[in-house]
Amino acid sequence: MKLALLGCGLLGGSAAAAWRRAGTATTVIGFDRDADAVRRGIALGMIDVAAGGVAEAVAGADCVLLATPVGAMPALLGALASHVRDDAVVTDVGSTKEGIVEAARAALGRKFARFVPAHPIAGAESHGIENASSELFDGRWVIVTPTTETAVDALRRIESAWTGCGAIVEPMDAREHDRIFAAVSHLPHLAAFALMRAVAAGADGSRCLQFAGAGFRDFTRIAASDATMWRDVALANRKALVRELTMYRAELDALQAALDRGDGTALLRMFEDASQVRRGMRFGAFGRREGEDGHDA
Repeated sequence: MKLALLGCGLLGGSAAAAWRRAGTATTVIGFDRDADAVRRGIALGMIDVAAGGVAEAVAGADCVLLATPVGAMPALLGALASHVRDDAVVTDVGSTKEGIVEAARAALGRKFARFVPAHPIAGAESHGIENASSELFDGRWVIVTPTTETAVDALRRIESAWTGCGAIVEPMDAREHDRIFAAVSHLPHLAAFALMRAVAAGADGSRCLQFAGAGFRDFTRIAASDATMWRDVALANRKALVRELTMYRAELDALQAALDRGDGTALLRMFEDASQVRRGMRFGAFGRREGEDGHDA
């Protein structure tokens, strides 16, 4: 398969490397607004050829993979629509799905049936193609959110590409996807960003951070993630995310009220409830051990 990679960062580079390792992609044409990212991808053996623009990248491609921040995808879809082959498959790795599906429908017209929305639940707080890995998707979920218009052969091709590199594919409605990941991915990132800002902004913030231990490190690890990507994710999924923030704020208010009252019984009950749920969880599509999973891209 000749793959046009639009967006040469951590996820795009990892997908190209993983699909190449699996024999799915034989040639990778890369395009990114940052030409240095494409050059680094070529030096690393993840990209074969640099394209000068979107039209050049997608011309003749069997598959087009959008791996940019979600805020850039509508414009990319519009730019590629008239240049991509009628039988090519277009897919993405975006962390939100409803908005991207609608943007693809508007941009691609009759070619929309060849669009397969996807979201690999994988990543790392270190971004850039130099941190990409062909093993990033081993044992990870990849969510696909096809519509009733999605061509079956296009869907099967993308499912096969992901399972071929060790992922497990789960179909899901786009709205359900955005609701679920607002809770388990997008909200945790916002919480980590907020905690880092709150501690750092304190009068003795640098002194506090000097003595931060494993708990603070683990909770805030994802605050080192790509800021542009997460800005776009938050805005794209803002309705679902606002609902999750409201519920989270209610939990924080309940904790503060218990502290204000000195109510150890209420605190113990809340802590035990959370602890019981957390101890019963297994992470990753195949029960990956604690500490092995990166952030949810």
